[in-house]
Amino acid sequence: MSRDLDFPLSKVRNIIKKFATHGTVANLSVGGRKRKIDERLQRRIVRMVDKRPQTSSKEIQAVLQAQGASVSARTIRRHVNEMKRYGRRPRRTPLLTQRPKKARRQFAKMYLSKPKSFWENVLWTDETKIELFGKAHHSTVYRKWNEAYKEKNTVPTVKYGGGSMMLRGCFAASGTGCLECVQGIMKSEDYQRILGRTVEPSVRKLGLHPRSWVFQQNNDHKHTSKSTQKWMTTNCWRVLKWPAMSPDLNPIEHLWRDLKIAVGKRRPFQ
Repeated sequence: MSRDLDFPLSKVRNIIKKFATHGTVANLSVGGRKRKIDERLQRRIVRMVDKRPQTSSKEIQAVLQAQGASVSARTIRRHVNEMKRYGRRPRRTPLLTQRPKKARRQFAKMYLSKPKSFWENVLWTDETKIELFGKAHHSTVYRKWNEAYKEKNTVPTVKYGGGSMMLRGCFAASGTGCLECVQGIMKSEDYQRILGRTVEPSVRKLGLHPRSWVFQQNNDHKHTSKSTQKWMTTNCWRVLKWPAMSPDLNPIEHLWRDLKIAVGKRRPFQ
């Protein structure tokens, strides 16, 4: 048999011995301590996590203990991870009603088929505030890797004032444009002056097409006021129609995050 199968003689002997002893040549189960969480209990835990992602392992432990199952929080976390749910900080998103949700869906459908060349000619703009003491949120959700923006996995945010420094900036696919510090409360006239100083130089610097570039802004009242709309029409700007309460759709948010991390690393509060 060893010669016919081209197997080592010792291997053939071991297989024959295994079959004679156990009645099978299949891999046998490895010994060791029995798992405290079987497949059925693991599925129950995962259903709890999927139903309420912001639940904690301690809360799950308390529920199981009330039902007669004694399991540590660490064991629960390990089994949740085995089922490809991982503890992550929830993404912060605007608190939306049905009307802006509908507008966001319409926006997505409208621009879904736009070619790459269109997006390469969009100038993304926004304001952000740089705080002396940044705020951190340490809450955790258990979710799959591709479910970051499901509503149950996010933390709603609302607008509020304050901040040590307000900046107005822009960028495009080819790089960053002009950045300007905003002094005091910005009105429509101030906004128009800032645009006049920063947008056209940024368009030239970034190499956007002079006739087909598109300006993006949110729906702040100073951006959509009659005087600002007239100013943009006079300057022949093409403006991207933007859904209300949708700052998270603007890719410049990622740029602001990088900027704030870079500023934080310099520890300005010291």
